[in-house]
Amino acid sequence: MTVPAPPPPELDEPPRPSRLQRVSLRNRVTWLAAMCVAGAVALVSVGAFVTVRDSLYQQLDDNLTERAVEAAEGPLVRTADLQQVPVAFFVATNFKINVLSADGTVFGPEERPPMSVLELSVAKGEAQRSLRTDKGSNSRVVAVPTGRNAALVMSTSLQPTQGTLAQLSVVLVVMGGAGILLAAAAGTAVARAGLRPVQRLTAATERVALTGDLRPIPVSGDDELARLTASFNGMLTALAESQERQRRLVADAGHELRTPLTSLRTNLELLQAAARPDAPSLSEQDQREMFSDVQAQVEELSALVGDLVELAREDTPQAVHEPVDLVEVVERALGRAQRRAPRIEFDVDLSPWVMMGDATALERAVLNLLDNAAKWSPEGGRVRVELRPEEGAGMTVLEVADSGPGIAEADRPHVFERFYRSSVARTLPGSGLGLSIVKQVAERHGGSVLAAEAPEGGALLRMTLPGSSQQNEQQ
Repeated sequence: MTVPAPPPPELDEPPRPSRLQRVSLRNRVTWLAAMCVAGAVALVSVGAFVTVRDSLYQQLDDNLTERAVEAAEGPLVRTADLQQVPVAFFVATNFKINVLSADGTVFGPEERPPMSVLELSVAKGEAQRSLRTDKGSNSRVVAVPTGRNAALVMSTSLQPTQGTLAQLSVVLVVMGGAGILLAAAAGTAVARAGLRPVQRLTAATERVALTGDLRPIPVSGDDELARLTASFNGMLTALAESQERQRRLVADAGHELRTPLTSLRTNLELLQAAARPDAPSLSEQDQREMFSDVQAQVEELSALVGDLVELAREDTPQAVHEPVDLVEVVERALGRAQRRAPRIEFDVDLSPWVMMGDATALERAVLNLLDNAAKWSPEGGRVRVELRPEEGAGMTVLEVADSGPGIAEADRPHVFERFYRSSVARTLPGSGLGLSIVKQVAERHGGSVLAAEAPEGGALLRMTLPGSSQQNEQQ
């Protein structure tokens, strides 16, 4: 019975962009401006409409009530049927007016205002006044007491007021729509002008991705986008410098590797040819010399590869955050250097110093200085190693002076460059990377290096590093 294989694990799919994210930034700015203006216009329009409507209705009610009170309190005239009626019956315009008695009798002009129980309650003296809207006749109706057991009822049409409100609503809608369109156009113009630097950045990144062209982008203005462009140009410059360093390292490494590889291949081909049956045999001394030469070439290649790896590691930015006792670092490097050069005497004078750094990298740099001094010193020579603080500078100086021939003045500015070897040093073993590693370690720790002439007559190599001589006591 075969057990089916479990299904392969499902890979997490990248989140799909939302509909809003699929819209361009310029369109989003345009829509945002239009919606903000639309919201503001809507609020202002509604507020204005409600305020004007309430004001018009209030004015209508006040005017209607005032006219009704004046009519009820005004003079009376006797009609043909011997009834006394208000003079307003004959002078009121745009109003319908009647008198309603307590028993429900209505007298007055034929165009009567609407009547209801509210007006009858005023006629009976049960209410002081009534004011209502009659939807059937679309009018406002007011009733006020007049005489005894009677009420004057007056009404006016709401159509003029409603017409005014309708015109106001049309004006608000048209003006609001025009404002929204104007805001959308302004948002489009602002987005287009504001996003032009972003479009240039986008085009530049696409150009870099497609062509590898790292030319900087022109910067105009001093706003946030201009600073973003300047930062992007700084990144392009750093990337170009990194590429140039890598290109130079590969070219120099290829040049340095070519010589030992050629010599190694030549010796191996000679050994292979000598191993053939019809070839003349080599003497034991020749074989030993060739094997010794091959071994030396292999050791040189190993040292060169190690230096290249160390140099590449030093090129990578690393955080330096652990306290390092520089005296211990120098002592460990001295122990290794003495084992490599037992016939060299090291004169050591070390002052306490603590700094924040990478102990492994610092030990490698100090060892390279010591190895270089030992290589150039004759047998039985003396190498002076001194670690002393600089007064008032917050820096310490590590000096390594040998008893060799020294460094020519023309070569001193170049001894810390990669693969640089003076004409005198080209016959000696080495890759030309040791002092460049010293320079990179010092600069990564905020220090510097210098080549000069030692008082003893040899070369003086100086490495300056920050720190404090009091940190160790405080800790």
